Amino acid sequence: MPSQVPALPQTSAKPHRNLSRVDFLLTQADTILRTLVPHAAQPYRPNPARGHEETEMSDTERRHAAGLMRINHTGEVCAQGLYQGQAATAKLPNVREQMEQAAREEIDHLAWCDLRLQELDSHTSILNPIFYGLSFGIGATAGALGDKYSLGFVAATEQQVCKHLDEHMLGLPQQDRRSRAILRQMHEDEAHHAQTALNAGGVKFPAPVKGLMTLMSKVMTKSVYKL
Repeated sequence: MPSQVPALPQTSAKPHRNLSRVDFLLTQADTILRTLVPHAAQPYRPNPARGHEETEMSDTERRHAAGLMRINHTGEVCAQGLYQGQAATAKLPNVREQMEQAAREEIDHLAWCDLRLQELDSHTSILNPIFYGLSFGIGATAGALGDKYSLGFVAATEQQVCKHLDEHMLGLPQQDRRSRAILRQMHEDEAHHAQTALNAGGVKFPAPVKGLMTLMSKVMTKSVYKL
């Protein structure tokens, strides 16, 4: 979605309501560290790349595969910021729970991409803290506008991520089966998150809003391919 770090705590509506302000801030700080510190995130599920042997790639192919996986890793950093921001401002407990559960599932993607970058002798993006902060702010704003808009933003974001994943699966070196297996599972999860958000009452965003989101996404992808 590394060094051994305890898994994120499983939360529910009741424990969340009983958290003090200090507890909440500490939990948020812990999540930020797990998201931004390289190799800190631990997956809940087995790596989809298991069973696929590493294959020979040229230096150019390896760098290209690493660039694509770095983009996907930063995308998962953004997802963590988005979901944590929404969970902080979501009004209905069940929506807050959905945001927290989605964030836990995205941890898998974060950890898998991080590990793949290590296997490719590469690194995560130095711009991750900036994109996390921006995403948290966007998520908090969406949550404050109302749960239907918050869920709609999740759906639109995940649909956009699926398009990127489709492009990256085609763009990877043909022999890089380990990276492709990871992206295939991520695509399945993201599509499920998008549909779940719509089923829960999320609004479908108009084309101009989606166009702006696409523009912002292009800024991220171009900036972190090498950085």
